[in-house]
Amino acid sequence: MRIHYLQHVPFEDLANMESWASSRGHALSKTRLFSGERLPPPSSFDWLIIMGGPMNIYEEERYAWLAEEKEFIKKAVYGGKIVLGICLGAQLISDVLGGLVTKNRYKEIGWFPVRLTEEGQASPIFSGLPDRFPALHWHGDTFSIPPGASRMAESDACPNQAFILGKAIGLQFHLEGNPESMKRLIDHCAEELTSGPYMQMPEDLAAAQESYDGLRVLMESLLDRIERELGH
Repeated sequence: MRIHYLQHVPFEDLANMESWASSRGHALSKTRLFSGERLPPPSSFDWLIIMGGPMNIYEEERYAWLAEEKEFIKKAVYGGKIVLGICLGAQLISDVLGGLVTKNRYKEIGWFPVRLTEEGQASPIFSGLPDRFPALHWHGDTFSIPPGASRMAESDACPNQAFILGKAIGLQFHLEGNPESMKRLIDHCAEELTSGPYMQMPEDLAAAQESYDGLRVLMESLLDRIERELGH
């Protein structure tokens, strides 16, 4: 399968998803939007992954490529591609599908549990995850569930953690993270680490290697099911 991903900043890449794609024999390509790279023709990929970033989806005056990116995502969704968005990427998918992106009541940064909804537990894709599992979070905004989509997961700080509509999937939380990607986030975004009920400090975010190993298992399970259920 040909997987293309959109990267918004140098320090947020595929992380562990890259090794998953390589181990499954998938071809990988990318557009580094922050470098002004051109978006590819939709015919060149089967699966689009939209990564996170510190910008907001409504900052089009500051990030001129956002408007073009939204149109590109919309064409991919309606063109029948698999489209997976993570954090900012999920917010962009929600936006192009008619959802709303707004400030969440809380900033959610750290290791916090995610719960599957009843729809998530019944989903062929999400049911491979435990009903409750730890995940990494780093966001201040939240998306609404787009019209026609199903809400797959929630957390105490943020009721909309995942959705699916056809072949479009949005995840507010991060399963792709590893110690190296977290270190890059902390190095570049430490100013966001303020006080709050759902805010952890750098030493907590780094966590133990076992936590990241568990995250990787969850990520691979989810990606394998997306490939199996939607990759045809």
